Amino acid sequence: VGTVSVTGSATAYNTSSDYRLKEHITSIQGASDIVKAMQPVTYTFKSDGSWHDGFLAHELQELHPRAVIGSKDEVDEEGNPVYQGVDYSKLTPILTAALQEALTKIDELTARIEALEAV
Repeated sequence: VGTVSVTGSATAYNTSSDYRLKEHITSIQGASDIVKAMQPVTYTFKSDGSWHDGFLAHELQELHPRAVIGSKDEVDEEGNPVYQGVDYSKLTPILTAALQEALTKIDELTARIEALEAV
């Protein structure tokens, strides 16, 4: 469930996030390890040659399966490819948690350096 809202200058895709809809809530652990293992790439689409930055879905699926739709090398009943997709919005919580982990480490290291310099 969610909403799509449109104004004269913007479109918002809103995912339901109210706490009353959720259970088994836990903090994300190991986000930095996931981010370090991600392999962002630059690529062109075969259809029009346009350049983009992103991920190869099957590689990202190994690290964060909830961000990827479909299966690697999937085909339909007639043998046509069923392409995978990435929901980049699902990466935001992982990236935020990894940044928080990094900022905590920076704060700890800064405090250690300041303590050593005070001696």
